Amino acid sequence: MVVLNRIYTRTGDDGTTGLGTGERRDKFDLRVEAYGTVDETNAAIGVARLATAGAHEVVDAMLLRIQNDLFDLGADLCTPPGGKDPGYEPLRIVASQVDRLEQEIDLLNAELSPLRSFVLPGGSPAAAHLHVARTVARRAERLMVALSKTPNEIVGEPALKYVNRLSDFLFVASRYVNAKGANDVLWTPGKNR
Repeated sequence: MVVLNRIYTRTGDDGTTGLGTGERRDKFDLRVEAYGTVDETNAAIGVARLATAGAHEVVDAMLLRIQNDLFDLGADLCTPPGGKDPGYEPLRIVASQVDRLEQEIDLLNAELSPLRSFVLPGGSPAAAHLHVARTVARRAERLMVALSKTPNEIVGEPALKYVNRLSDFLFVASRYVNAKGANDVLWTPGKNR
């Protein structure tokens, strides 16, 4: 259970932050950047939900589950395996969370017509916000992959799979809320030459 009695602690005034293990890292550390960008993805999804709530209930319910998963992902990244024992069982992204995301991608995608061009972000406010969330999720993925390639840093395979599938989900969801693809804005190569 999380208890937040005080919002500021002053412990970060020196430019460091604490991991779940108690270890202090610079606020620009790659691990901190990765879970910070996961948090930014979550916030972008929260904004997208302002446009999906009521209008796209199926997608909105999926996004709410994803927001909870993203807190799990942040906790996973904040408590690196193999380091100092945190004194509790760390929360990790698991395969069933990846599987559920894939099932939801397939469910939404089954109602979409095949693409014949790339899609420009837009069409509807909900779709535009989902595209912003998608691009932030891709940045989180790039940071997580870079972290996983850094010596002595470990990122769990389910976590990497989850963030990869997340951007796929957000793309499919953006098309779904765009009247199931009918209102997609398609790229026309070289149109303005």
